[in-house]
Amino acid sequence: MSREERKKKVIAVLNKAKAMELQAIHQYMHQHYHLDDKDYGELAKNVKLIAIDEMRHAEALAERITELGGEPTTELDGPVVKGQSVEEIFPFDTEQEDEAIDAYSNFLNVCRENGDSISAKLFEMIIEHEQEHLNYFDSIDDHIKTLGSTYLSRIAGTPASTGPAKGFAFPTEGE
Repeated sequence: MSREERKKKVIAVLNKAKAMELQAIHQYMHQHYHLDDKDYGELAKNVKLIAIDEMRHAEALAERITELGGEPTTELDGPVVKGQSVEEIFPFDTEQEDEAIDAYSNFLNVCRENGDSISAKLFEMIIEHEQEHLNYFDSIDDHIKTLGSTYLSRIAGTPASTGPAKGFAFPTEGE
């Protein structure tokens, strides 16, 4: 197999992962808005921060795809599921992260098999982050299942703020 053919295989898995990340970003931000609207600020804040992690993953994947001469996808891997109750969000997200870890582990192997250790290292880093996300979602799901309304009432009314946002169009105060 030629070097170009091996590179195309790696670009394909990088793009599949990027589509998965884009879907996760949209899903988690939708959940963030829903949780914030229901006044579960602490949960909303953490889901938003996880969405931001996914944004960073999507960016890193796109940069690697571009370095390899590919075109980063802008497509989502699937639809955003809407109308979830608080009790449905966290087992859903746990499953989504578990599926991502499984897929990314396979993608990592594709990168190694095709001689791309840089892309393999990128997947290793992303897998570690996805495991942290899975652990968080699974823990919250367990709290909700075990403690139910007692847990949710403790979270109700907590702040959703992730702190001052800094960006190109939204500098922090005083700048």
